[in-house]
Formats: sequence, C-alpha cells, structure tokens
Amino acid sequence: MTIDRKLLEILVCPVTKQRVALLSATRLESLNNKIAAGGVKDQAGDQLTETLSAALMTDNGSVIYPVESNIPIMLEDRSIATVQLGDW
Repeated sequence: MTIDRKLLEILVCPVTKQRVALLSATRLESLNNKIAAGGVKDQAGDQLTETLSAALMTDNGSVIYPVESNIPIMLEDRSIATVQLGDW
C-alpha cells in the first residue's frame, strides 16, 4: 500500500482535526480479524464485511479511516470508532 508522503503530512481527521498515520501491520491484522468475526461497524452503523488492505488512525487512536485503492476515505460516516474494538 502506497500513500504519498506529502498527502499523509496534510491529512487530518475531518471531525477532530487530529493528524492521522498509517495503521501498523499488527493493528491492521487485529482489526481485520474483528471485521471477519462480524464485530465492527462504521460510524453510520453499517457492519463491515470486507477486510481492509490499509487504514489511517488519528493521533489519539480513537478513530480509523479506511484506505481503498490507495485512497484514504476521510468521511465521518465511513470511519471506525476504536472504542468498539476493546483491547486490540
């Protein structure tokens, strides 16, 4: 997965304005395991059914944004609140 570094430098959460960074491989695997188990919803309340190839997380670790085809999806409704992930 490749996201332009300059793009990553300017991207922020549209809600909190916090910076975002790529989700680590370990965290991405854990998130995908929870998605596969049927336990993850986006902020719109829709259950996620497909695992992610990449994602961005806010500096405080509270929100995750999916990346699809190397394009960050920075929409509040598509974001994932990490509080539902428990100890991940």
